Amino acid sequence: MKFITYKQNGAPRLGAVTERGVADLTALGFPADLNGVLAGGEELLAKIKDALASGCPVLEREPDTFANVVSGRPKLVCVGLNYKSHAEETGGTAPERPVLFSKFSDCLHPAGEPVELPAWQRCYDYEAELVIVIGKPCYHVTRDEAKEVIFGYTLGNDLSARDCQFLSNQWLTGKSFPGFAPTGPYIVTRDEFDPTQRHAVQSVLNGTLCQNGTTDDMIFSCDEIVENASRYFALEPGDLIYTGTPAGVILGHPKGHRVWMKKGDTVTVRIEGIGSLTTPLI
Repeated sequence: MKFITYKQNGAPRLGAVTERGVADLTALGFPADLNGVLAGGEELLAKIKDALASGCPVLEREPDTFANVVSGRPKLVCVGLNYKSHAEETGGTAPERPVLFSKFSDCLHPAGEPVELPAWQRCYDYEAELVIVIGKPCYHVTRDEAKEVIFGYTLGNDLSARDCQFLSNQWLTGKSFPGFAPTGPYIVTRDEFDPTQRHAVQSVLNGTLCQNGTTDDMIFSCDEIVENASRYFALEPGDLIYTGTPAGVILGHPKGHRVWMKKGDTVTVRIEGIGSLTTPLI
């Protein structure tokens, strides 16, 4: 299934994208956010599938105002240098194990909503990313078990301030400004999206294609990432893991040729098989 998180009269709603249009699951008596679906497990998913198969009504048009892809204060776990092409363009080497860092939960930001760029930094960059949505509690799981705790996948933009990201070996300072994790609005369940296949991962800045990679360039698979991350901390339903970005970021350009993002720009992340995520910068 393909879900969409959106707002109606300012309130969050959960929809399902069908061939006929978007079905308002909340109006059908289902939860208003994805966390409610995660809590209901396979039984609730089966009921949603039955409702969609019965030919339930759909919205007249697809929503254009979105809610956060998950509610509450989820963990936002990120993986650095997870595409061969990106590791090479930044002068790094392929890591032997996943490079994990984090963003704070207030970085999570709805699709389409403007993100403010702090005036006291300047080297702003985009990072188009496939994002794992955790569906079940897990701690120290095997790779095979990891497959079962992944609910699905969504789109993310790991916005970065490069001038403060590298002040130390910890990247947190350049990654965790408020709103610096625009995510969503679509979530595709794991049975309908296989990240080991060749799916395009792109970013478009002001209409210009900047990143044009594919998921088969990932160094560590999604299952490996979950297995590795769960060795060090527990993951809960609704937690998000940003799985890295392909080549084409501004940081990968030679010094003197880096034109950083600025207020007034618009960046769009596109992932084949999921959809697109657009973020205006103010």
